[in-house]
Amino acid sequence: QVQLVESGGGLVQAGGSLRLSCEASGSTDSIMVIGWYRQFPGKQRDLVETITRSGITNYAVSVKGRFSVSRDNTMTTVFLQMNSLIPADTAVYYCYAMTYGTYWGQGTQVTVSS
Repeated sequence: QVQLVESGGGLVQAGGSLRLSCEASGSTDSIMVIGWYRQFPGKQRDLVETITRSGITNYAVSVKGRFSVSRDNTMTTVFLQMNSLIPADTAVYYCYAMTYGTYWGQGTQVTVSS
């Protein structure tokens, strides 16, 4: 079992930046992939960016060049640096971890005003 707790969401103006953090606990040695998804109202969760234990990243085209995921070497902390935010980035952001199962945080709201 893995527990995930996000922090760092909030309200920001278009063009601004936010940094999300996620702390993992529990069976963190078994985490193979960790990162972020987001969910727009009435939609399913979509990939934002993830990173593997070996450092390979996978990201949505819509965030390329603006968002960046990073993690510590123990895979217990993952960050999402979000720059050049636009109103279309407004969503609930979820921390995600994959072991032999998948785990989710409780979500943190990010709102970008125009």
